[in-house]
Amino acid sequence: MIARIFVYLILFITLPDLYLDRRMLRRHTRYLWWQRVLWWLPGAFMFVYTIILATQRDFAPRSMLVLDIYLLLLGVMVAPKFVYAACSFLGWAHCRFWRQRNNWGNLVGFVLALAVVGTVVYGGTAGFNRLEVRHVEFASPDLPEAFDGYKIVHFSDLHAGTYGASHASVLRRGIDSINAQGADMVAFTGDLQNMEPRELRPFAALLSGIRARDGIFSVLGNHDYAAYIDATDDVKAANERELQEMERSFGWELLNNTNRVIRRGGDSIVVAGMENDGRPPHPQRGDIGRALAGTRAGAFVVMLEHDPSAWRRVILPKSGAQLTLSGHTHAGQLEAFGWSPAALSYDEWGGLYYVGRRAIHVSRGMGGFIPFRLGAWNEVTVITLKALPGPPEGRE
Repeated sequence: MIARIFVYLILFITLPDLYLDRRMLRRHTRYLWWQRVLWWLPGAFMFVYTIILATQRDFAPRSMLVLDIYLLLLGVMVAPKFVYAACSFLGWAHCRFWRQRNNWGNLVGFVLALAVVGTVVYGGTAGFNRLEVRHVEFASPDLPEAFDGYKIVHFSDLHAGTYGASHASVLRRGIDSINAQGADMVAFTGDLQNMEPRELRPFAALLSGIRARDGIFSVLGNHDYAAYIDATDDVKAANERELQEMERSFGWELLNNTNRVIRRGGDSIVVAGMENDGRPPHPQRGDIGRALAGTRAGAFVVMLEHDPSAWRRVILPKSGAQLTLSGHTHAGQLEAFGWSPAALSYDEWGGLYYVGRRAIHVSRGMGGFIPFRLGAWNEVTVITLKALPGPPEGRE
């Protein structure tokens, strides 16, 4: 991960120190050599830390604590300095252009730097520990009457390797919240691990404790394919098999391009699952033909697919699935005033969206590769199916 943005990180770390050293400290203070060494020492430490992480052959260190500490230091030490330096530079440029003396950018930068520190600390502690249970309805004229009021609990993107002693309570509360809903079906839409199945072992008992009348159904996400470790093909294949075996040992039914019929008397619906069908560089193993093989025409289909971009690319044009459940975006783990940076990459990034009477629900996730959330809180969503006409096209 660090290697992919190495150059940007180095600039992010060094440019603020260079600007503040040359424009402020050396011009306006008695700046002795040892003070200059002290000034550059934290930046030099982060420079070396970045190089070490960039040389990791895996996507991230096997110990997530190493990465978490690095990201925390970036957030509370480097980012505030960058924000202050940027504001100061813009204020200086404004003064030069308008021939003014007071650089108000310094004051603005100081306030914003404090806000960045507060945001990072809150988002990495209380923010990541926050969990919401959301309730939505999906109405469709295709839903059989026997399934009116059918309750699906949807959760996604657990990223178990991120949970440790400090965040394990979120997972326990999440599982308790799922079981408290009395669901007919529980649907998990991928990214159970960060990189390796061993991350799941401490939580096997918890994950085995999820209950629903018709079962727990799951699909694989991009992180579930061993694509984030540097290993031989045999090791990667063994990791993928182990993850799938673990999911089944939890009592979950893994839908790898397959489906299952759920019956209520003489009526039925179909729950189908595609393997991850993401945009490059993410795995593209989805096969909608196999996922819907054997289903009758006109059946009400709940489609599970990790990556929501597949909805418009594949599911809408190549199937009649009325409701699709996805995850993957985490809503950017940051949401304010109904907007998230995930909107820059995804048309559907969090919540329930419609095209005609067909819809997709994108979970904001119940975890994350990085332990930070602000606004886009961890969530469990209860979706109640209704045998009624649906809302107009748009976002609910």
